[in-house]
Amino acid sequence: MKYTGVLKKMITECLDVVQYYLIVENSFINMNQLLGKEIELCFKTYECLNCGLNKEIYRQGFCKSCFFDIPTAGDWVMKPELSKAHLNEEDRDLDYEKSVQLQPHIVYLANSSSVKVGVTRKSQIPTRWIDQGAHEAIEVVEVPNRYLAGITEVALKEHISDKTNWRKMLKNDIKDEDLTQWKEKLREFIPHEVKEYFIENNTETNINFPVNKYPEKPKSLNIIKEQSYKGKLVGIKGQYLIFDDETVFNIRGNEGLVVSLLV
Repeated sequence: MKYTGVLKKMITECLDVVQYYLIVENSFINMNQLLGKEIELCFKTYECLNCGLNKEIYRQGFCKSCFFDIPTAGDWVMKPELSKAHLNEEDRDLDYEKSVQLQPHIVYLANSSSVKVGVTRKSQIPTRWIDQGAHEAIEVVEVPNRYLAGITEVALKEHISDKTNWRKMLKNDIKDEDLTQWKEKLREFIPHEVKEYFIENNTETNINFPVNKYPEKPKSLNIIKEQSYKGKLVGIKGQYLIFDDETVFNIRGNEGLVVSLLV
C-alpha cells in the first residue's frame, strides 16, 4: 500500500509501549504495526507547514520567509528565557504569545543519552519526553509562565547538560539514573523567584519504546540527497525510524518534506 503526505512529527500515545502514528493525507498509519516489514520512502517535493507552498524548507518545517515571520517560530520558542508575554510585550503576535507563554510550564530532567534539563508546556507531558527518546524523566518545577521556566533552565544548565546526543540515544548506550536524587542535588541552583514552585515527593516516569534492534553505528538518512530508501523497520525511538541496516530517519527533522511511503 502506498501513502503520500507532508511529514509532520509523529503523534504518540504513552502506553506500556509507546504507540506511534504518522499522519498521511487524510488518514494515519500506526507505525508500530510496520515493525519487521520492509518500507520504501521517496522524496517528492516541499510543502511549508505554514504557507503550504512548494518552497525549500529552512527550519522546523517552515520555508525561510515564514520562519522569520510567524509567531510559532519566534526566538522564545527555542529560548524560553526570552519570553516577554508576561510583561505584555510583543515579539511577533502578542495574542498568540500570551496563549502559549502564559500557561503552566514544566522544567524537567530526562534521561535519553544522559541526564539533561528541559522545558515544556505542562500539556506536553509526557509527549515531550517521548519525542526526545527519554526512557525516564521527572518534573522539577511547575511554573505559571514560560519565562520562569526559561530562567530556571538557564540556571540549571550551568550544572547539567541541556542537549541530547542522538546517536547515543539511538544506540541505547545509556544507564539508568536516580532522577529523584539528581533533582534534589540541583534544587539549590533554582532561581530564588522559582523556588516556591519546586515539586515535592514526585516519582520518575519510565517509558518503553518499540525497538526490536538498536543500531550499533546509526547513520542518518538524507532523503533529499538519496531521493529514495528501502529498508526493514526494526524500531522507533524519539522521532526516529530505525532500520535493519542501521539507517535512521528523523521524522521531525524532516518536517515539511512531501514523501511517499510504500508498505
